[in-house]
Amino acid sequence: MKIHHLNCGTMRMRRTRLVCHVLLVETDHGLVLVDTGYGLDDIADPAARLGPVRHLVRPALDPEETAARQVERLGFRREDVRHVVVTHFDSDHVGGLSDFPHADVHVTADEAAGAVHSPSRRERVRYRAPQWAHGPRLVEHHPDGEAWRGFPAVKQLDAEIAPGIALVFLPGHTRGHTAVAVDAGSHWVLHAGDAFYHQGQLDGLTHVPAAVRAMETAVAYDRAKVRANHRLLTRLHHEADPALTLVSAHDPTLLDRARART
Repeated sequence: MKIHHLNCGTMRMRRTRLVCHVLLVETDHGLVLVDTGYGLDDIADPAARLGPVRHLVRPALDPEETAARQVERLGFRREDVRHVVVTHFDSDHVGGLSDFPHADVHVTADEAAGAVHSPSRRERVRYRAPQWAHGPRLVEHHPDGEAWRGFPAVKQLDAEIAPGIALVFLPGHTRGHTAVAVDAGSHWVLHAGDAFYHQGQLDGLTHVPAAVRAMETAVAYDRAKVRANHRLLTRLHHEADPALTLVSAHDPTLLDRARART
């Protein structure tokens, strides 16, 4: 499968530049997006769809950065996107869902419960219901898969989407957060979503901006699980397996490295 690494939302939190790293995957059964970044409807009505957090992360809200426009620039139609696999339901990860209304949206059952079906008071503040007001078709998944590379539960989506795409369940940042693994042929890409924000959290050498650390801590659903995920991903990073590219949703350096390897 061919993977395109897209930035679907530049953000500036204080003096720190962040991205919304989205995967566009070409399969034999159509296109698949891993997350969407911000969408065209976010640009049209940021107050309703993004809420007060937009003043903190300061998204560029450039229509040319949306997945919709980038899919079209690559010569595809939006209707060619048959599936969207979301790491979680924060606005900067699902803002573009309404640009692909015909796609099946794959999400963990825990995340669908926390965002859509039965959110707690805290989750009602966190999530923005206008993001799914268009009525997307949710395909909910449970952590009933096998272990993989030290992760306890990984579910292959061969039957639902295509061989070589898998959910790697990593709750902590949100109730039902998941990473997504994609087989690029010569290597696997593991999109860790917000299981970590910055490469310095794994390599222990690169400076992690204070604003990034503060944001991750403030929004974590379960801080103990976030720390456990860091430990697991740090081990994976230090193994330096050439058959694995590890990226997060917001680190621009990791986005550039992934693009260079494509």
